[in-house]
Amino acid sequence: MKIPAPIINEPALYDLTDDDAACIEAGAVHEARRYTEADLADRELSGTEFSVCEFRGLHVDDAQLLGARFTETRIARLTATNLRAARTTWRDAVIEASRIGAAELYDADLHSVRISGTKISFANLRGARLRDVFFDDCVIDELDLSQARAERVAFGNTVVRTLLVDHAQLKHVDLRGLELGSFSGVEFLRGAVISARQAAELSGAFARHLGVAVAD
Repeated sequence: MKIPAPIINEPALYDLTDDDAACIEAGAVHEARRYTEADLADRELSGTEFSVCEFRGLHVDDAQLLGARFTETRIARLTATNLRAARTTWRDAVIEASRIGAAELYDADLHSVRISGTKISFANLRGARLRDVFFDDCVIDELDLSQARAERVAFGNTVVRTLLVDHAQLKHVDLRGLELGSFSGVEFLRGAVISARQAAELSGAFARHLGVAVAD
């Protein structure tokens, strides 16, 4: 079955100016900059905007990024025990080869975003808006999409050990490239595509939802 795939616009990063992360100011707009091994841990950076930027190594443990914007930006090797990025906006952005403990992305807006080669212990995307998002070669211990609105979201060679979609609104969400463990919210899977193998694995959850007893 064919469904519309995510449309990912990779950031076009040319003529960037190398800059020092110490010069990043909260609430300011930083454009056409390249940062190498940037350490923003514990910084207050709410409302900061990065446009056409590249991070080659970024440490943001407990930095406050509430409402920050990342547009046409690539981040490689992001590390954070706690990524505090609620209500952030991500457009034409890439996160790759990263390691994150808890990613606080609730109420965030992700549009044309690729996340690849990344491990996340807990991704909190409750109430987020996801359009054209692709998770590729990722390992996520718990992915919470409760109350999220997701359209054209897909997974490739990705493991999610616990997936929550309670009260989510899904449209053209392709779960076939996902190795799935436990699951919550089977009644909210309308608008998603799963494989025959996944359907068999979820048969118990489907039966419980329908009030059907399965017995030999």
